This record gives sequence, structure tokens and C-alpha cells, in this order.
Amino acid sequence: MTTSTAPARADRRARGGPSWVWRCGWLLAAAIPLAFLAIFFAWPVATLVGRGFASEDGSTLGAVAEVLTSARTWRILRTTLTLAVLGTVVSVALGVPGAYLLYAVRFPGRGLLRALVTVPFVLPSVVVGVAFLSLLGTNGPLGFLGWEESLPAIVAALVFFNYSVVVRTVGGLWSRLDPRAVEAARALEASPSRAFRTVTLPALLPAIASATTLVFLFCASAFGIVMVLGGVRYSTIETEIWYQTTQLLDLPAAAALSITQLVVVTLALLATSWTSARQERALRLRGDASGEHTWSWRRDWAATLVTGATVLGVLALPMATMLLRSLRDREGWTLDHYRALGTTVGRSLPVPVWTAIRNSLVVALEATAIALVLGTLVSLVVSRRPRDPLARKGLRALDAAFMLPLGVSAVTVGFGFLITLNRPPLDLRSSMLLIPVAQAIVALPLVVRSILPVLRAIDPRQREAAATLGAGPGRVLRTVDGPFLVRGLGLAAGFAMATSLGEFGATSFLARLDRPTLPVVIFRLIGRPGEANFGAALAASVVLTTLTAVVMLLAERLRPAEASEL
Repeated sequence: MTTSTAPARADRRARGGPSWVWRCGWLLAAAIPLAFLAIFFAWPVATLVGRGFASEDGSTLGAVAEVLTSARTWRILRTTLTLAVLGTVVSVALGVPGAYLLYAVRFPGRGLLRALVTVPFVLPSVVVGVAFLSLLGTNGPLGFLGWEESLPAIVAALVFFNYSVVVRTVGGLWSRLDPRAVEAARALEASPSRAFRTVTLPALLPAIASATTLVFLFCASAFGIVMVLGGVRYSTIETEIWYQTTQLLDLPAAAALSITQLVVVTLALLATSWTSARQERALRLRGDASGEHTWSWRRDWAATLVTGATVLGVLALPMATMLLRSLRDREGWTLDHYRALGTTVGRSLPVPVWTAIRNSLVVALEATAIALVLGTLVSLVVSRRPRDPLARKGLRALDAAFMLPLGVSAVTVGFGFLITLNRPPLDLRSSMLLIPVAQAIVALPLVVRSILPVLRAIDPRQREAAATLGAGPGRVLRTVDGPFLVRGLGLAAGFAMATSLGEFGATSFLARLDRPTLPVVIFRLIGRPGEANFGAALAASVVLTTLTAVVMLLAERLRPAEASEL
């Protein structure tokens, strides 16, 4: 009897049929992150939406109608869409040649250039704003252009952020295109430009469309860049929500604006989902054929000039200027701006800058720990491959639910916290976990997207083979999934840590005066007049950039091969 039941148990394990204990365990692994998402994301956002639909006399749609009929609101919406469209168009126009040069052409130093192009995407938005302010401000090297607090300055900063999104999204597909289609067109006497228009470009359109919608989403929800570079002339929905909340204390108006933003973001997310699905089908059809070729000046001069000018002028120049200006004052080279980080910078701050740096590190570690625990649970659950169609649909819905914070502004999340977590049954106004929880919500989608592809790369036959050999569900999880999970945690931790270090949107609502984070301190220093304040802001920005770069460098070294196209 023992002999006959052992194979039966092994067969059940091989089919993936866990016992009721393990069923409860998987349900609990899904329920804990879902409860967190419901309490700290869905509830604040839903409350915010309700606040926007309720006016002072209790009528529905009153506040929304009042805000939407305001001339100021329409002007702000036009500015938001104008910046988003211009930032998207320029990013795509410059990113497509960069995708070709960095992914379809082989040349020495390509890996280093790819890494340099990727770094701006993870930099804190406040730091990017300071970098462009140091370059384009009155005393900056390009101050003669008169672009301080101008539309070109904001657009250039948006391109700085989103250039790598286009390059990596389009380049990842370009490197897999089968070159034989282009070769066939050239054999039929098509010119290089015609072969590109008729063969290559149609194949790239799904990736270009996906990158376009993503960049539009990021540009429409930019906060720190507009706050630093926009001044009083340029306000977007994000900055107006902050202004209505913190300066005018008009919460219904801010809630109505948040609803408007949610509509814009939802439309962008739907477009992103649709174009991403098209891109995945294209990749499946084309396989892994490589279209790379060796660099040639005669053939690749245009892409080389455009990419070189973009990398040097848009990516490297602002950061280099920020670093050099942090080491100078009116008398010449100095380290005084860095020494000022140990002070309150002439009583401009309630605490020394180094205290804010320590706060940022502590908060980022706490947020990273929360995001990693929840993201790991979600990824383990969603990576299962059940045979039941209803269960598969449920896992897809769970995966989509944890992507929602990626499409909702951090400003909206922070504002939602402000109006919901300030009274029983969950009063966190005095809790030190309020900011880490908000930052964990922002970082959670990136953690899931870093871990999940690694777990999905596991061949299900490995689990079946282990179960057939008598391994229980726990041992299968530990010996098969465990090593892959560990390999994905490094990249996930890096993204979560970098995101938390530079998070400004939600933190600007929630940070206490005696416990500011470094991005909040940098913004406060920029807003105060005087060379000492701006110099300290430059030095603090360099420190924050260094911390973020070190975190991502360590994460890249731990990056698994399966996540190479994330």
C-alpha cells in the first residue's frame, strides 16, 4: 500500500495539486499584498475621488463642475498636455536613432554608453531640475539663452528623463529583427531609406507606439521637474494639486483636479496596455534573429551625430555643470558648499542637510523592505501556471491590480494619504511609517516587474520533476523557485531603493518639518534666495545623485540574465 500511494502522491505533486494547507498559504500570500494595496492605495484614491464629487452644499458633481469650468483649470490642462506632447515627440525623435545605434550597431564602448543612457531614468526629479537650473539659470553656462523658467527648459528635462525609455523599448525589438527582410528589399534595388520606411519601420511601430504612450504618461505626471523649472509661469495638474492643497488649503478643488488627472492617466494606461500587447505578439513572431552590424561612418553618420549630440548636450552637460558649480563660488574652487551640508545653511532649514540624508536612507531602506516583501509575494503567486482557466484569469487580474500605482501620480497618492490616514481607525499622522508606506506603494510595481519575469523564466518541468522525485511543495519552492528569486531580488531592491531615495511627489505632502528627506530639503533650498542656498542645493543634489548611481550600479551587477530586457 505504501508503494502504491507514493507514486500517487508524487503524481499529484507533479500535476501541481497542493494540499489544503498550501492552498491556504497561496491565498494568504495573495491576500496580504491585496490588503495593503486596498488600504494604502485604493482607499485613499477612492476617498479622494469622493471628495472631488462632493461640494460644500452636498450636491454631487458640484466641485468637479466648478473646477472644470474654471479658465485657470483649462489653462493648466493645456499646459500639461502641451508639455507632455512636446516631451514625447522630442524624446521619440531623438530616441529612435539612439535605439538604432545602441542596439543594432556594434562598436567599442557600446555597453558603457548604454549604461550612461540608462542612468538618467532613475535619477530623482528634483536633482534633474537642479541640474538644468545650474545649466540654464542666469549664472549658468547657457544662461545667455534666456531659458530659465521656460518651456524649452522643461521639455529638455523631460527628454533627459525619458530618452532611455525610448532607446531601450525600441532598441530591444530592433536588435531582434531578422535582417533578411531588409536584405531582400535591398536586393530588389530599394534604397536604404526606402527599405527602412517599408520594412524596418512597420516592424518597429508596435515598440515605438508602446514607448510613446509610456513617455507621454511619464511627461504628463512630471512633478519635481516642473516645480523646479516651471516657476510661476508654468503649472501642470500635478503642481496645481500641490498648490491648492498646501498653499490655498482647497481640498475639494485639489481632489477634482486629481480626478481630471486620473482620467488622463487611465487613457494613457489603456493605450500602453494595447500597444504593449501588440509588441509582445511581434516579438513572438520574429524570434531572436539579430540584425546587428558593425558600425560604419558612411552608413551610420546621421544616427551617430544625433545620438552623440543628445548624450553630450542633453544628458551629460547638465550633470557635469551641476557637479562643477557645486565646487565653485564667486572666489573660485571650493568645498564650502559641501561643508555647509553639516549645517542648517544659514538657518534656511530646520535640520542640517546631513540629517535629511540620513532620513532619506532610513526611509528608503524601510520602503524597500516593505516593497520587496509584498512584491515577492505577488510575484510568487502570479508566476504560478494553474490549469484552471478561471484561476489564470484571476492571476492576470492580480498582476494588473499591482500595476495601477505605476499609472497614478505620486502626488495623488500623497494627497490621498493626507485626507484618509489622519483619523481613526487608521491615524498615521504621527507615525514614522507614513512616508515609507507611501514610497513602497510607488516602488511596488517596479519590484514586481523586476522579479516576475525571472520567475516566469522557470521551466515548469523543473517543478514537475522535483515533485515526481518526492519533493514536497515547500521543498520545490525552496530549491527550484528560490535560486531564481534570489537572482531577481538584487535588481528589484535597486529599483525600489533608487525610487524611494528620489521620491518627491508623495513625500512633499507627508514630510514633517523636523524629518525632511533630501529631495524635500533640496527643493526648500532652491526656493530661498542667496548663493549659499543654491550652492548647498547643488552639493546635496550631487550627493543624492551619487547615492542613486551607487545603488543602481550594485543592482545592475546583480541583474540576472533573464531580466536583461526590463
